[in-house]
Amino acid sequence: MRKRSGEHRERRLRVFVFDCQALSLAVRGDRKMIAWLDIAARGEAELVTSPMTVVEAHDGRITEQRWDWVLSRLNVADIGKDEARQARRLLADAKLHGHKHAIDAVLAVIARRQRGHVTVFTSDVDDLEKLLPDSIVVKKV
Repeated sequence: MRKRSGEHRERRLRVFVFDCQALSLAVRGDRKMIAWLDIAARGEAELVTSPMTVVEAHDGRITEQRWDWVLSRLNVADIGKDEARQARRLLADAKLHGHKHAIDAVLAVIARRQRGHVTVFTSDVDDLEKLLPDSIVVKKV
């Protein structure tokens, strides 16, 4: 018996990209953000952020153990010169500049290179929508 053509198609992976606010909420134990972490922990999605987002989200009131627990559930993407160039181009194309938008641009580069259904969780919807294609969902936290 032959399988119908649609039956052995692989499901596209879901990828969640956290910005600073989303990561901060997760570290502080926000229920919605913890639910996304749980989905990733079950293997139903990948969770990604940038190294700069981890630094930006630092809060001295949060224990190192809590940070370690959250960071163990997500991937911190490698970035280098090529990603910096891409982020610079994204900023120029969106007519944005300066430190206010720099981390968002790097996060946008990381989101763009993910495969699957990508959702960016952010407090800065307007800027991220300028930096991302329509195929990437931008969700307010």
